[in-house]
Amino acid sequence: MSVGHVGRAIEEAGIATTAVYVRSFRHVVDEMQLPRAVITNHPMGRPLGAAHDRDRQRAVVNAALGLIDTAAERTIVDDPTPFRPTSS
Repeated sequence: MSVGHVGRAIEEAGIATTAVYVRSFRHVVDEMQLPRAVITNHPMGRPLGAAHDRDRQRAVVNAALGLIDTAAERTIVDDPTPFRPTSS
């Protein structure tokens, strides 16, 4: 919930924010009424994806940043991409 509280304070200062949460914490996004968020199918602790999966991590970050440019009202995006662990 810390991310939500920090995001809310930044939003109140007039700076747009977006958050990335894993599906198991979707309820936090709803309860806190966050203005913009991307919900991923990744496991807890890896909201951006598997370790070393730079392409996937970049895609999630780009989706989150894209919301700042395009979301005029509360927007929650459910990422349809399944989690694919990478081998180390």
